[in-house]
Amino acid sequence: MNIEEVKFLIIRFSSIGDIVLTTPIIRGLKQQVKNSTVHYLTKPEYAPILSANPYIDKLHTLKSFGESIKELREEQFDYIIDLHKNLRTYRFKNKLRVLDFSFQKLNREKWLLVNFKINKLPEKHIVDRYYSTVHLFNVKKDNLGLDYFIPNEDKVNISEISTKLDKGFIAIGIGGHHNTKKLTAEKIVELCKKIRYPVVLLGGNEDIETGKFIKENCPKVHNLCGKYNINRSASIVEQSKLVITHDTGIMHIAAAFKKDIISIWGNTVTDFGMYPYQPGNNSQIFEVGGLSCRPCSKLGYKKCPKKHFKCMEDQDIDKIASAVKDILK
Repeated sequence: MNIEEVKFLIIRFSSIGDIVLTTPIIRGLKQQVKNSTVHYLTKPEYAPILSANPYIDKLHTLKSFGESIKELREEQFDYIIDLHKNLRTYRFKNKLRVLDFSFQKLNREKWLLVNFKINKLPEKHIVDRYYSTVHLFNVKKDNLGLDYFIPNEDKVNISEISTKLDKGFIAIGIGGHHNTKKLTAEKIVELCKKIRYPVVLLGGNEDIETGKFIKENCPKVHNLCGKYNINRSASIVEQSKLVITHDTGIMHIAAAFKKDIISIWGNTVTDFGMYPYQPGNNSQIFEVGGLSCRPCSKLGYKKCPKKHFKCMEDQDIDKIASAVKDILK
């Protein structure tokens, strides 16, 4: 290793949105630390998100613990930047014996907000909290927002989907890891019917049936759920005029492209610090206020614990559709 080289390992195992939120730190280390080499460790299924990132010198994917430790030891890192901070990252750091820096997850504060509605969380986005892990290296916030780089082979020619999309379209991300983060399929149908603009539905394999239901009840939409990988979905987002999404990975990908975003929030709240980071100037957040049960979890549930699901059932679809119209004027 060159005596002047500074070699970093960033760790973030999952998931889509959380990894996208680490990209300002990747860029900051590479651009602002002289002679820096930046490696990144993540799970194999999330590697495509970072595969084309020019600020990463080497991307490592998680294998068996022993195999990964052997691979990483050979790299002789100077520092570890732990942006996940859980038991697994602790095991890696313990074995690698390299000076590490971790961010504060504020789990106690989140627990207080979820269980007692006592808000002790800082009014600070998680990205800005990540910067505390690299302040020793004089990495400063550059106000360039998030990054998302799409490999050439994953760039989508929108005309191949439909020539009706050539003049512009809205992308709606219908997915989410937890059902309590998502509008019901019926609500999405209601919204799509009120939008006088071409609509493309995005979602993973788990959203295929929901996408079919929406298409059957609103034939004008273009349903791509389960048809594209994450990079090709990102290419659709990049080409859209506006993105409507839940509190999920598509929201952060849209922010990386500086898109105007309408984000619709269910059981989670923006106080957790993971709202869209430096998105388009006309972005709006929709959430149902005055519910004593929100937030019911920092992540989400399969079903509403209170059984009424008011955080999504009471969303004002007319108001959301009106916001779409105003943004696209």
